[in-house]
Amino acid sequence: MAGFRKIMDRAIKRAGGPEALDDMLPMPATGKALRAVADNRYLSQMSLRVFSAGLRHDMVQAKWPAFEEAFHAFDPKRVANMSEEALEALMGDRRLIRHWPKMRSVPENAQAILDIAAEAGSFGAWLAAWPADDIVGLWTEMTKRFKQMGGMSGPYFLRNAGKDTFIVTPDVTRALIDAGLVTRKPTAKKDLAAVQAAFNAWSAETGRPLCQLSRILALSVG
Repeated sequence: MAGFRKIMDRAIKRAGGPEALDDMLPMPATGKALRAVADNRYLSQMSLRVFSAGLRHDMVQAKWPAFEEAFHAFDPKRVANMSEEALEALMGDRRLIRHWPKMRSVPENAQAILDIAAEAGSFGAWLAAWPADDIVGLWTEMTKRFKQMGGMSGPYFLRNAGKDTFIVTPDVTRALIDAGLVTRKPTAKKDLAAVQAAFNAWSAETGRPLCQLSRILALSVG
């Protein structure tokens, strides 16, 4: 596995210097900050990701106040108890994105958040406790426990929520290929394990969080 120095040097050159690179890098939320977020905000963020998939994000954002109203400010208990009839009525609301599988996922995901909160105290506490050196495991758990959270939706939701994660974008995939870690976008369990191990090693080498390493990889080639 290639050391991170060469990748970092390419990213610095493409960014226009180390200070310019640092300005481009995200910061993950602390565990305290993740725990401080109310569960309804996580449900809103998750639902926003679900409805944004395949659509222009600015269009979905413009509609989101109507979603907040329709889904009771995403209070998990109220949403989990929404009847089929109530959801069907929302399919007639022109302010919303009327996509039945995505609409149906909201109360199902609300129940999953309630279940996790019963186990961990809150959804934010559950996120905060999940170790960064097994972030691929969290992606898998998100896919198992939540609807419409497969593929890249889980990682993008986690990034937007502030949980430290890398994201396998096309540019990151290209950088991973250049580093000799994979030969194509990693989707198989074996390839994802190799990518996780590489990020863990790079994090130990540089002291940087996964989200910054991910951005650096992308900038080194893109």
